[in-house]
Amino acid sequence: QVQLVESGGGLVQAGGSLRLSCVASGTIYSINNMAWYRQAPVKQRELVAVISNGDKTNYADSVKGRVTISRDNAKNTVYLQMNRMKPEDTAVYYCNAAIRSKFFSPFSTYWGQGTQVTVSS
Repeated sequence: QVQLVESGGGLVQAGGSLRLSCVASGTIYSINNMAWYRQAPVKQRELVAVISNGDKTNYADSVKGRVTISRDNAKNTVYLQMNRMKPEDTAVYYCNAAIRSKFFSPFSTYWGQGTQVTVSS
């Protein structure tokens, strides 16, 4: 069984910074892509950033230049550093990972429970 647990959300003023963390735990053989998504009220969930197990990254246009995704494979952790934050960054942020529990098992997608990020103007 695998769990993803996010932390680091909260309230921040516009222009400020926040760092989110997500730790994967449980029976883990390997982790492929890790990503952050967000969902604002009455909006669809959208991809914020993704990082491969080779550290290739991709970002949504709305956050490019302000956000950095990184990972620590030894800790099964992915981070999201957000700078120069804007009120439109307000959302619930979800961690996502493709994880293989055993050598012969396929990759499965897991989600965290979400962490609220609120940016005040």
